[in-house]
Formats: sequence, C-alpha cells, structure tokens
Amino acid sequence: MKKLTYLLALLLCAGPLLAQKDVINLFNGKNLDGWKIHGTEKWYVEKGELICESGPDKAYGYLSTEKSYDDFELEVEFKQEANGNSGIFFRSTFEGTKVSGWQVEVAPPNHDSGGIYESYGRGWICQIPDEEEGYLKMGKWNKMKIRLQGGHVTTWLNGHQMCDMTDDKIAEGKGSIALQIHDGGGIKVHWRKLKLREL
Repeated sequence: MKKLTYLLALLLCAGPLLAQKDVINLFNGKNLDGWKIHGTEKWYVEKGELICESGPDKAYGYLSTEKSYDDFELEVEFKQEANGNSGIFFRSTFEGTKVSGWQVEVAPPNHDSGGIYESYGRGWICQIPDEEEGYLKMGKWNKMKIRLQGGHVTTWLNGHQMCDMTDDKIAEGKGSIALQIHDGGGIKVHWRKLKLREL
C-alpha cells in the first residue's frame, strides 16, 4: 500500500513536468534561428524581444517558422507601437511575399484583433462585433491565444474569447506559423513568449 501511495505521489508530481516538456519555444530570445524572412521589412531581436518594423519599401513582410505545424495551442505576447497593424498566420505557405493561409488579426484598437482573415481568398471569415472590441491594450503587452485542431479554430485576446469557428477549408490547410508586417509603413510591433504545444 505504501509503495502504491508513493508511486501515485510520484506520478502526480511528474505530471506538470511532463506537460512542460510538451511546450515548444518558437522564439529563443537571442536570434531568428528557426525562422525565415519573406520580404524587405525589418525583423530583429533586441533585449530578448522579437521586433518587426516597417522598412523603406513600406511593403508587406513576413517571418515564418521553418517547420510546419498542424494542430496546436499557441500563446504569444505582443506590444504595438504606432499603428501596430500585424497578424499571426497559421497553416500558411509563401511565394515571395504572397501568403496563402489564415491570419489572426493584430491591429489598432477597434480593428478586429483576434478575428480571422483568409489572405488571397475569402477575406474575413470571423470578424469581431463592435461590442466585443475594447480588450486590446494599445502600447502595452497583450496576450493572444490560438487553438487549432482540424478545422476548429478558437482565439482569445487577453483572456476574452474572440472567435470560435469550424471551417472545412482550414481543415485541409498545411503550412507554417508566421508573423506579419502590414504594408503602408510606420508599423512597429514587439513580440515575446511565443509558446506552442502540439495537439
């Protein structure tokens, strides 16, 4: 009986440790290892943060993971400067700076942060109602969470559920995770704690 009690206690203690091992840090806080730049916009590391910033071309730019990820939970912290128009793409592929896939919006206040947009396709497939805006903290750290399993996507912004939808086209998608710089110039966004758990 004592041995069984000891074994159960050991398993209970080991549980959280095993769960922690499942977490993948997509950004190492030092450099862009594991990522690929698309376009001429600026991506760099400063004081342990990943920063994207408009370059002289004021064009679209992307930073994608070298690996593809299918089903996962992703938590990301971001802080916007200036207009801060960006996004987090999933199951996405690239031809230069043309992206095929889906974006969880990161935008200025009242512009659908947490919504889901299909690039070069249907456009908005989950837009945020006006009454659900207001959770974004401009100029401060925010947390975005994305859960993707098959065609079921759920997003949260600072703990508030923003989208919860199922889509057959998303279910068929394959590709990488990516961060975006919108075109137009004047954009600067800080990122940190990009943690992913595969499902």
